[in-house]
Amino acid sequence: MRKSIYNFLVLSSLFMFTACGQNNKTTTKTIAMENVISKPENPYYSNTDTSKLVLTDDQWKKVLPPDLYAVARQADTERAFTGTMWKSETKGTYYCAACGLKLFKSDQKFVSSCGWPSFFEQDNKNSITFKDDNSYGMRRIEALCGRCDSHLGHLFDDGPEPTGKRYCMNAVSLDFVPDGTVAQNKGNLETITIGGGCYWCVEAVYENLTGVEKVVSGFAGGKVENPSYEEVCTGTTGAAEVVEITYDKTKTNLDEIFQVFFTVHDPTTLNRQGADVGTQYRSVIFYKNEEQKKAAESIIAELNKEVFNNKIVTTLEPFKAFYKAKDNHQNYYENNKNQPYCQMVIQPKLEKFEKVFKDRLKKKN
Repeated sequence: MRKSIYNFLVLSSLFMFTACGQNNKTTTKTIAMENVISKPENPYYSNTDTSKLVLTDDQWKKVLPPDLYAVARQADTERAFTGTMWKSETKGTYYCAACGLKLFKSDQKFVSSCGWPSFFEQDNKNSITFKDDNSYGMRRIEALCGRCDSHLGHLFDDGPEPTGKRYCMNAVSLDFVPDGTVAQNKGNLETITIGGGCYWCVEAVYENLTGVEKVVSGFAGGKVENPSYEEVCTGTTGAAEVVEITYDKTKTNLDEIFQVFFTVHDPTTLNRQGADVGTQYRSVIFYKNEEQKKAAESIIAELNKEVFNNKIVTTLEPFKAFYKAKDNHQNYYENNKNQPYCQMVIQPKLEKFEKVFKDRLKKKN
């Protein structure tokens, strides 16, 4: 990446682009539509591969978080009523958190009083297998992932029609992806999910960048499914305020997206932007594939070397799910320009962006 790209932080000429709006010579790898979750730390994880996995517990221990390892490989049971997954009615798809196999759709789920996610039917006959479980002096049927044999939970005969079955699952054993949150990767459109403090600020900036088709404010990260704004504000969910950016890669590119990102917020302050303090305001990039991860690593390395005196603390986290915030949080700046927060916090960021990227602004109608 050319050194001149970073002069914007020390010189007024700032960010001169010669390739924006042109196709690069490098080839962009397209991710299969069904391969919706990226877990680089787990090389066995796939949403498309259904071939049988046979691994030792030592191999699993190296790639799974401790809580997931305890449940998936040691048949532990999480506490009932953990998180919101057990009562959620959000539409989407559930996958094995250990290997990525598709297990259930939300229309196979029902809200049970047991406190664990419950389903009356599995995705297909091979997605879940069963064996007798006589532990703890009880006779039960253990439910296992059909691909990796990870423990998911148990099967009971007290479910609703039409099957009368209740697949009682541990939430930690499940990955959930809401409908409509996965980039379709059709044509020239791609998405990236980033957080740089209050999402109202970040949203206002990217809505004015040429090549950006859509910006949606919401939440990502953490272990609480579909958290509310109020829950995220407590700082206890692990989620961050983020924006999901859909952009036309023939009009802009990842480099420019990240250049804007590191211009309009301070990536050297840990878990804060100005008066907004907490992990929910952390500087973060949720990457969906290796291309996004490497592009982020590259610009961070260059900025640390050439520009910032303090080390960049932006975290790179694998994308799992994006949860859209309520409508009154969308397009917030445009709808609330006279509010003090908009005038005192968002407006200066927007003005800085417009000055630095004056040749890349969308044309006003």
